[in-house]
Amino acid sequence: MPTAVLTDHERTAVQAYLRLLQTVRAALDGPSGAGRPPLVPPGALAEAEHALAAAGLAGNEEAFFRLLHTWCPEA
Repeated sequence: MPTAVLTDHERTAVQAYLRLLQTVRAALDGPSGAGRPPLVPPGALAEAEHALAAAGLAGNEEAFFRLLHTWCPEA
């Protein structure tokens, strides 16, 4: 299996996305009786968007998810 060597910006983007994914999962797994949809902190989304843009991956989902799968297959 080929090994991808990520740039610092790509690694930061993948890590930010994984943090966002964990935040969303935690929000969805939280108590459901609150009567409102789960909220994701705006900072988590902003961090991921900024990291993707800095890595040149904004709007290029295919390339990003290829990197993500190579670096972190279980995500």
